[in-house]
Amino acid sequence: MSAKQDDALNTRLSRVRVVLVSTSHPGNIGAVARAMKNMGLTQLVLVNPAEFPSGEARARASGATDILEQARVVTSMEAAVAGCAVVLGASARLRSIPWPSLDPRAAADKVLDVVESADAALVFGRENNGLSNDELDRCNYLVHIPANPDYSSLNIAAATQVLVYELRMSLLEQAGRRDNRFHSDQPRATADELERLYKHLQQTLTELDFLKPSAPRQIMRRLRRLFGRAELDRMEINILRGILSAIQSRSRGEKTEESER
Repeated sequence: MSAKQDDALNTRLSRVRVVLVSTSHPGNIGAVARAMKNMGLTQLVLVNPAEFPSGEARARASGATDILEQARVVTSMEAAVAGCAVVLGASARLRSIPWPSLDPRAAADKVLDVVESADAALVFGRENNGLSNDELDRCNYLVHIPANPDYSSLNIAAATQVLVYELRMSLLEQAGRRDNRFHSDQPRATADELERLYKHLQQTLTELDFLKPSAPRQIMRRLRRLFGRAELDRMEINILRGILSAIQSRSRGEKTEESER
């Protein structure tokens, strides 16, 4: 690999965040940092860790203490994935509503789609019960590692190593090869822009009596799945929100610019 290709690889890897949600054992944070450094990733974001900084984390990092020193600690997953164009949540369990699910290699391809110009996030949940449904709702895709069904439990560091290895291999395979995939002329919509769309959509559908205010979750989860599959860009988000605003104005009996002409 040429120096130019190596720089391009490092730039892309620098745009991938590893997000750990409510990690209870500080040693796992250090082990994840080591797995990240092995594969060239640098962005570690911790959501409400039980203990950090920690001597145990530093010991388990085994030389990857620079990853720990620059790690960000935030109080919500929303803050952790803000600005990311694609969010992938590691999940070992199936959901009652089918959700786009990828194996690690397919997940790496989704990351490749955006890291030319935007951040992506790989999100890992609690050691004992993973990510909550609300947290999974904030993911565009779920990533499932096809481990031995008789013993499928992986610790967080092992799961991280599998995903970041596949990511690095996909980037290496792509190096120097022309990419013929479709590229929008607009930046990919970020996680926080999508959240604003979903809130606007829920508000509009509630005003139209399409959603019951007391129980909107099942329909909204299906709509999240639909729009997550569409991989919207920023202009498309603006168009959709403009349509929702026009619907709200009409349902409230307000005059729009169009109706005044």
